[in-house]
Amino acid sequence: MDYDVLILGGGMIGCAVAYELSKYNLNIAVIEKDYDIGSDAALINTATIYDGLECTDTISSSLIRKGNLMFDEYVEKFNVPFKRVGSLYIAKDENQKKYIEDMYSRAKEKNINEVKLLNRDESKRIEPNISDDVIKSLYIPNTGVVCAYDLALAYGEIAFDNGVKFKLEEEVLNIEKMSKGFKVETTRNKFTCKIVINTTSEKELGKELNTDKIEEGRKNNLKYFVLNKKYDSLYSNIIFDIHSSERRYIRPTMDGKIIGAFSTEKSVNYDMVIDKLSSLIGKIDGHKIKMVLDWSLYDEPVVIDDSLSEKGYLNIRAKHFGKVTMTPAIGEIVCKMVVNNFNCILKKDFIDKRREYYRFKDLSNNERNNLIKVDNKYGKVICLCEGVTEGEIVDAIRRPLGARTVEGVRRRTNSGLGSCRGAYCNEVISEILARETNKPITDIVKNTKNSKVALSRIKEFDTM
Repeated sequence: MDYDVLILGGGMIGCAVAYELSKYNLNIAVIEKDYDIGSDAALINTATIYDGLECTDTISSSLIRKGNLMFDEYVEKFNVPFKRVGSLYIAKDENQKKYIEDMYSRAKEKNINEVKLLNRDESKRIEPNISDDVIKSLYIPNTGVVCAYDLALAYGEIAFDNGVKFKLEEEVLNIEKMSKGFKVETTRNKFTCKIVINTTSEKELGKELNTDKIEEGRKNNLKYFVLNKKYDSLYSNIIFDIHSSERRYIRPTMDGKIIGAFSTEKSVNYDMVIDKLSSLIGKIDGHKIKMVLDWSLYDEPVVIDDSLSEKGYLNIRAKHFGKVTMTPAIGEIVCKMVVNNFNCILKKDFIDKRREYYRFKDLSNNERNNLIKVDNKYGKVICLCEGVTEGEIVDAIRRPLGARTVEGVRRRTNSGLGSCRGAYCNEVISEILARETNKPITDIVKNTKNSKVALSRIKEFDTM
């Protein structure tokens, strides 16, 4: 066998499973069709850590709750930006009031006693700036925000350092069941393995990996707005305004700015979203909108199809708005399932730490000067809006599972995500990528093979 375990999909959950399994003496590979891992994390790189009361599906709710309780330990050892920020679910009418009262009942059934149901005056004491027409609210103190892509990257990098092989830019074409294990064919290779773990949320990857009954959930169109305005000047908690077919909420980014989000099953335009969010943020100055991002918000029951003992594979489907929160729990559960079917032991030399990296703008002047003495590339600022240096970009490319696209650099460093949207720095980033990967500039892409940043050179000469 080429591998003990093949993990299909290098997204958030695929990387988490790889990390947990890399603690054991197993031969593991991850197959990912994209240029990069963690592409299922939103480019905005700030995700809500939920509590588990927000959904009625029992399995999803328990996974979110378990993952929430694991988060502090994981982000501390991974050095991933994370902050506990309480949440207020507000009610302005009887329908919303019933919604939050049902959430409160679920909390009581699960003995989650820190959750509080507040009247108008109590709500105002916690958040003086909420609307005067709020009649009731539900306060959840243990929610939070995290840099979701940093978390996925940390899982992947540590797994890589512990021997997991990552096969990027490979798409699975066929999976064939053998007498013992599987034969997996990709666009580049053919592998054999004992166990296949499918984390791609695809319903079907060959007949052997077909989940017969998957209940279709709700998919909403989600629009994010990032405002160049300090969050703590408005609120101190995440604010949710939930309607039957709409979700409106605002939360802080990890650098303290405001994210406004609106999701609905219908298609909505820019002006309508601005109007809907104004009930939470007030009048929005278009000049202060830093970024607009379209995304998809899913609410499907989580499926972990445990067919290891019978068929030799695991099928994981987690198309859910709480996926980031439940990832640590799913990774741990899947790891236990695999270990119980293998005669494997823990590694004595397991590395449970991510390699160091630097955010130049977050350092003190003394730390910056010392870093520039070690590597003068940190003294050259490439992205003026976000204060990202050439040293950070080079490190993002040279690291384990380093960036190979402009978007890969942006995700790792926040370069190009400022007010100018990369008008200056995207060109320079492309040149640095070409230099560091030893490729012509015409081979550098934004994020996919069909998104080249330069189609051809303006002038080419055979001779001078």
